Amino acid sequence: MALQWEFPGGKIEAGESAEEALARELDEELGIQAKVGPRVTRIRHNYRHGGAVDLQFFAVHEFSGELKNRIFQQLRWTRLEELPEYEFLAADRTLIRDLAAGKLL
Repeated sequence: MALQWEFPGGKIEAGESAEEALARELDEELGIQAKVGPRVTRIRHNYRHGGAVDLQFFAVHEFSGELKNRIFQQLRWTRLEELPEYEFLAADRTLIRDLAAGKLL
């Protein structure tokens, strides 16, 4: 699924909460210390090739540190209503529509 946009994050390690995992991943991927807020939504997605993911999305309204691109091809800040213009992973597309329509956050 190369060259598609995605949100930072990753797998939850043993003994971590979802919030702790996101904070760790944001530090590893972007070099920031995030204050992870409430869960925005949870999505379970089955891909055509047979893979499945269970995604949790959290609000992050505050962070410290300077953003560093440690793993992504590109980083981009954009307005919520512009998100549908980007080619996101299939599992993220419902979230993208809801964010752009102002249904979340």
